[in-house]
Amino acid sequence: MKAWLAHHAHSLRIALARLRHAPFATLFTVLVLGIAIALPAGLYLLLNNVKQAAAGIEPRAEVNVFLRLEVPETEARQLADSLRSWPEVAAARFIGRDEALQRLERLGLGEISAGLPANPLPHAIAVTARATDPATLEALAAKLRQQKGVGEISLDGEWARRLDALLGLGNQLVWLLAGLLGLALAAITGNTIRLQIYAQRDEIEVARLIGATDRFIRRPFLYFGGLQGLLGGLAAWGLISLLRHLLQGPVSQLAQAYGSRFALTGLSLAEAGIMLAAAGLLGLLGAWLAVSHTRRSLDIS
Repeated sequence: MKAWLAHHAHSLRIALARLRHAPFATLFTVLVLGIAIALPAGLYLLLNNVKQAAAGIEPRAEVNVFLRLEVPETEARQLADSLRSWPEVAAARFIGRDEALQRLERLGLGEISAGLPANPLPHAIAVTARATDPATLEALAAKLRQQKGVGEISLDGEWARRLDALLGLGNQLVWLLAGLLGLALAAITGNTIRLQIYAQRDEIEVARLIGATDRFIRRPFLYFGGLQGLLGGLAAWGLISLLRHLLQGPVSQLAQAYGSRFALTGLSLAEAGIMLAAAGLLGLLGAWLAVSHTRRSLDIS
């Protein structure tokens, strides 16, 4: 066990020494990796903040219930009173046909019914749902259609469907972008390792001649790739924190203008830990692929 730990410590020291020997190249590579990691992580953080901001708005979704023309006002009011007791209904407001006609006249549309002998508008009930997700609104609308005297249902929940679709699209873009840039991260790390392997080809051959095992030769390159990925993750964390700090002031001023106390949130420790672990594993994967690709020419298995 001690020998195994000593070998890994030796490989880690070699990898750290290689990072120190080329500081500018290491810094440039780490910045490139940091930007590649920060893009999907920043988009993920943006979506989280959008969800928090939307949750604080507390929107109200309405289902407009239009009754049949033959339904009397007393029966329509009784239905409105009955709907107020439903657990999924936050409020139910009765709108008589006379009130609806007055609204049309205030909007300048009174001439539509001017030539008619009677008011053509039915009684209506504006139902405010407690939940705002599209599935719940559709279920409430289906339940309202089954009530006696109901003619038509107008579901005023298009905004909820659009918001849900946009957030779903955003989540898919996060995963797609993370996958593409993850491949780019592995490719950048692998290319750096491959160049190092070719540059140290003579040293590797000499090490094999004096008895170094394949694992002993390969291990420092794997540590180097993992360290590069980990440093790239730390750079991404720093970039995201810097952008959050720069945008915090303008966002707070905008929120205050709308009477809100919304503030940008950063990555939690758990989310940052996952990002760093993923970056390190992708760097390790790129190093392993590079070593595997060049094993034929250098006899590294």
